[in-house]
Amino acid sequence: MSDVKKFCYLNRKAPYGTVYAWESLEVVLIGAAFDQDCSLVFADDGVYQLMKGSDTTGLGIKNFSPTYSALGDYDIKKIYVEKESLEERGLSLDDLQHLVWEDEDEDYAEKDSIMVVTKDELAQILEEQDVVLSF
Repeated sequence: MSDVKKFCYLNRKAPYGTVYAWESLEVVLIGAAFDQDCSLVFADDGVYQLMKGSDTTGLGIKNFSPTYSALGDYDIKKIYVEKESLEERGLSLDDLQHLVWEDEDEDYAEKDSIMVVTKDELAQILEEQDVVLSF
C-alpha cells in the first residue's frame, strides 16, 4: 500500500462572490507542490469555476480563472465534473476551459484533464479518497 494519501478538493460554489473557489485553487496547488495525489471535483455551482471566457471586469476583482490552465504543470490530471450539474445549468464540456496535462511516457503528448462523470461515478470516486476537502 502506498504512503501517498489521495486528496480530493470538492468545489460546489460559484467562482466569484466568496473566497471558496480561490481558496480551493490555492490549496490544491500547494498540495500538488508537496507531491500529494490531488484531484479536483466540480459539482453544483462549482462547475461555473471552469467556464471559458470568465470576465470579472464588472465585478472589480481579479480574474483567477486562467490559473486553472496551470494545473497540468503541477501534475494535477484528475479533474472531475459532475454531468448532472452541467446539465442542470444548461452547460456542456464545450463550455468549459480546455485543461490538459503532458504525458512524459508518450513524448509529452497533451491529454485531457477533465472527465465528466455521473453522480454515481462521483460517489465512487469520493469513496476512494483518503481526504476530501469541501469548498
